[in-house]
Amino acid sequence: MDNSYKYFKRDISWLSFNYRVLLEAEDESLPVFERIKFLSIYSSNLEEFYEIRVADHRAVIMKKKYSEESITDAEEALNDINREVARQQDEYYRIFTKVLAELDKNHIRLYQSSEPEEFHKEYIHNYFNEEVFPFLQPVMVSKGDIRTFIRDNRLYLVIRMTKKPGKNTDWLVKPDYQYAIMKIPYAKVPRIIELPPEGEKHYLMFIDDVIKANLPEIFPGYIVDSCYSIKISRDADIYIEDESNGNLVEKLLKKLKKRKIGALSRFMYDRAMPDDFLAFVCEAFNIETDDLVLGGRYLNLQDLIKLPNPIGKSLTSPSLQPIRIPYLDEVRSVFSAVKKRDLLLHFPYQSFDYLIRFLMEAAFDPKVEEIKITQYRVAENSAVINTLVSAAQNGKKVTVFVELKARFDEENNLRTAEQMKNAGIKIIYSIPGLKVHAKIAVIHRRSTKDGKRRRDFAYLSTGNFNEKTARIYSDMALLTSNQALIEEVDKVFSILEGHKDDTSFRYLLVAQFNMVPGVLQMIEREIEHVQAGRKGRIILKMNGLHDQTMINALYRASENGVEIDLIVRGICCLVPNQPYSKNIRVTRLVDMFLEHSRVWYFYNDGKEDLFLASADWMKRNLNRRIETAFPILDKDIKQEIIHILDIQLQDNVKACRLDENLHNNFKQDTNPVKTRAQVAIYEYLKKKQEKS
Repeated sequence: MDNSYKYFKRDISWLSFNYRVLLEAEDESLPVFERIKFLSIYSSNLEEFYEIRVADHRAVIMKKKYSEESITDAEEALNDINREVARQQDEYYRIFTKVLAELDKNHIRLYQSSEPEEFHKEYIHNYFNEEVFPFLQPVMVSKGDIRTFIRDNRLYLVIRMTKKPGKNTDWLVKPDYQYAIMKIPYAKVPRIIELPPEGEKHYLMFIDDVIKANLPEIFPGYIVDSCYSIKISRDADIYIEDESNGNLVEKLLKKLKKRKIGALSRFMYDRAMPDDFLAFVCEAFNIETDDLVLGGRYLNLQDLIKLPNPIGKSLTSPSLQPIRIPYLDEVRSVFSAVKKRDLLLHFPYQSFDYLIRFLMEAAFDPKVEEIKITQYRVAENSAVINTLVSAAQNGKKVTVFVELKARFDEENNLRTAEQMKNAGIKIIYSIPGLKVHAKIAVIHRRSTKDGKRRRDFAYLSTGNFNEKTARIYSDMALLTSNQALIEEVDKVFSILEGHKDDTSFRYLLVAQFNMVPGVLQMIEREIEHVQAGRKGRIILKMNGLHDQTMINALYRASENGVEIDLIVRGICCLVPNQPYSKNIRVTRLVDMFLEHSRVWYFYNDGKEDLFLASADWMKRNLNRRIETAFPILDKDIKQEIIHILDIQLQDNVKACRLDENLHNNFKQDTNPVKTRAQVAIYEYLKKKQEKS
C-alpha cells in the first residue's frame, strides 16, 4: 500500500454528509415544512450515529468489545467527533431560528417559551390538567441515591427548587436546593400541540413548555428555581460473541432485552443550564465529562417531523405520483411481460405495486412451484410478507432467508419470521459471522403442464423488499427471465441454505466469493485501456466508500489517467483534489428522496459494463456480508441507466462537490439551465412511458 495516500476519517466523513442534510433545512427555495423535515432527519441521523458509532468507540475504550481499533485511536475519534458535533449544533440552532422566522411569516408561531400569550394561558392550564398531569411521574434526586433509570432517546426535565419559606426563614442563608427528574410522557401526549388560533395567526407549543408553565402545580410545596431538558443516548448495537454455537434466536432475544440499558454514549443537555446545576446532575447520574454534548432549549428535535401544519399543502412540497408503466398495466400477466424482455423498475418514481403484483401472481399461479426470497428490512404489516403467506397457503414451497441482525429491525424480522413459519414457510436464519444484505428473489415455474420444461423468473434489486421505504428511497430493480442470471441467483440461495459445492459465478458478483476481485479486475482493465492509448472511464454510485483496498485501486486508476466520477451520498473516505486523485470527482446528492441505488459503470473500450448492486464499498459490505451485484445485459435498459447517471452528474441545484477538506460545495457552473436530478429523472421516466 502506498503510504502517501490519504483517507478521510470515517466518522468525520459521515458527519459531513449529515451536515449536508442540515443544509437542506437552510434552503429558502423549499417550502417551510420541507425544511422542517430535514431538521428532523438530521436529528434522527445523529441519534443513530451516537447509538452505534460513538457507542462502538466507547466500547473499545472500556474494553467491552474486541476491535482492530486501539484505545488511543478510539479516544482520538471521540475527540474529533465532539468537536465537529459541537460546531454543527451551533449551526443547527442557527438554521432552526431561521425556520421559525419563516413559520412566523406564514402565520404560524411556535412558542419558544413557557410564557405564552395571555389569551392562551387558560387553555394551556386546562390542557395540562386534563391531558398531561395524570401521566407525570416526578422523582426527587439526591447525590448517591439514584431512584430512576434514564432511558435512551427519551426526553426528561430536570428541575431545581427550594422549599417554600416558613415565617422565621433567614433569607440570607444560601438556598438549600432540591432536585427532581421527570420524563415527558411521549406515549400519552404529542410532543407539539396546536393551540386555538387568534385571528389569522396559528399557534403551536412544545409539550415541554406546557409542563414548564405548570411546574408549581406539580411541586406545590416548592419554589421552582429552574428547569432544563436532558436526554441520553445509549449503545444500541448488539454484539453476539459466538454466533456459531447455541440458538441464535434465543441469544438475540436476550440481547434485545438489554438494548435499552446499554452503556451511555451521549448525555445531551440544554446549554443554558448553569454549571453548578449541570455538575449536580452529572454527579447524581454518574455522567462523565466526555459524555457531555451541548444542546438547545429543545432536544429530540427529530420530533419536528410531527409538527402540526394548520395551513396545509401550500407549505409542503408537492409529492410526485408514482409513474404507471403501460406495458405492465396492459398485460394480464407480469410473467408473460418479463418472458418477452427484462424490465427495470425505478422506485419511488414508479410504483412498488408492480413487485407486489409479481409476487401475488406467483402466489396464485398453478404453474409456480417454489419461491425463494431474502428478507433484510421489511415494512410492518408488510404486503410482501402477506403475498408469501398466501403462496404457502396455496401449496407453494416458499423459502425465506431472514437476516436477524439487520440493525434496529431485529424485532420486526423475528416477528415476521414467526408469522411466516406458522404459515408453513421454510425460514433460514442468519449465517454466523455474516450478514446477508443481498436483495434477491427467484420463482420456479413450470412452462408446460407435464412439468418437463421450466421458465423461471428472478427479481434483483438495490433496495429492500419494503413498500414503505420504497416511497422515499431511490432504488432500481430488475425483473428478468434470463436463465443464465437465474441459475446464478439459485446458486446464491444454495449457499444461503448451507450448500457450497459450486461457488463459481460468471455473471453475478457475490461478496465473499468474486465481488472484490471482479471489481478490482474491471478497474485494472480501465487502466490498461488508458495505457494502450484508449479511453478509461468509471462512474460509481453508492451510499458509502470506506474500503481502502478499493480506494487505493481508484487512486491508482486516477494516477494512470482514468477519468472517474463518484456519486457518494454518505461516507466517502477517498480524498479528492490530491495529485493521486486529480482525475476523480466526488458528487454528493441530497434531495427529497434518499439516494440508495448502487450503480457501477466501466467504459471498457466502448462495451460499457454496468452493474446494479446491493453493496456499498464499505469494509463490512465487502468482507462481512453476502451481497450481490448483477449485470445489466439488455442494451436499452443499460442506456436508460447511463442516461440517469448523466442526469445526476449534471445536477447543478442539489449536487455538491466534496473537496479535500470534506466541505460540501454546491456546484457553481455557468449553465443557465438548472438541472435538479430527481425531478429531471422523474420527467425523463414519465416521458419515456408516455411514448411507449
